[in-house]
Amino acid sequence: MTTTSALKDLSQDDAIMMLRNMIRIRRFEEKLSVLFKRGKLPGFVHLYTGEEAIAVGACSALRTDDRITSTHRGHGHLIAKGARVDRMMAELFGRVDGYCRGKGGSMHIVSFELGIIGTNGIVGGGIPIGTGSAWADRHLGRDNVTIVFFGDGASNQGVFFESMNIASVWGLPVIFVCENNGYTEWTPTSELTAGNIVDRAAPMGIPGEAVDGNDVVAMRFAVERAVERARKGEGPTLIEAKSYRWNGHNEGEEAFAGAYRPDEEQAAWRERDPILAFGERLVENEWLSRDEWAAIDSDEQAQIEAAVEFAENSPFPDAEEALDHLFAPSKERA
Repeated sequence: MTTTSALKDLSQDDAIMMLRNMIRIRRFEEKLSVLFKRGKLPGFVHLYTGEEAIAVGACSALRTDDRITSTHRGHGHLIAKGARVDRMMAELFGRVDGYCRGKGGSMHIVSFELGIIGTNGIVGGGIPIGTGSAWADRHLGRDNVTIVFFGDGASNQGVFFESMNIASVWGLPVIFVCENNGYTEWTPTSELTAGNIVDRAAPMGIPGEAVDGNDVVAMRFAVERAVERARKGEGPTLIEAKSYRWNGHNEGEEAFAGAYRPDEEQAAWRERDPILAFGERLVENEWLSRDEWAAIDSDEQAQIEAAVEFAENSPFPDAEEALDHLFAPSKERA
């Protein structure tokens, strides 16, 4: 399914919101790149630039009470699921107004009220968590679904196969979304991964679908089909979304990683900019003018600048609460 053929199945409002959300993620990540280079952010950041269509397409097919698990490259997933950029920015600055009071940072953000049950610095760590979330929904008779986002590197983790197996056996309402950006850290995935990732669903009896991860509409409808199956009790789906990260594995990697991606490869993928392609399609369809597109972009950039100001004005957490929120409250302490 291509953007051209599927656009008619979207509402105009949905399409414009999807474009806005992709722009929001892009501008957020671009600002993080600058802030990291200025020494404003503690720890590493792993940027999502170039892969925005996957998160936005997938999360636009969910309800607010559906859930996602994410990865170390999770900012885009969270924003697409409804996270506020000011609280996201405060979290990355390590401030109390962040989603985890500044204690999670870039790789460990949670917002249960938004259905974000955790990003994860462990490769593949979110896969069993999301599968457990789906088990809980099945056990309690709820019609929610959970999307598990993970990368091509995580597809080689044993827990991926274990989770698919139990999801298939129990018919769990979970959607495994593999974001294949072609690299496992600094190594081409083709050198580490046998066959096609999407084909790994077949031995488990799980439907698998390969999607152009740069096509936000194709991504939206692939996930909608999987959500429909899950809500009807027909079990899990594996989606392999092929895209490309524009930035390195992590910001600052040039200090130790060296050049490992051909310039011509990077240029070719940048020419397939998912935001530009979708925006042009909306203009061609007369759903959006170029001036309106520019106004959306300007508004989102202003929101990001306001988010930085919000974060900088937020206090650091008190040292006395360092051990708070590590454990669920016990009945004795409740």
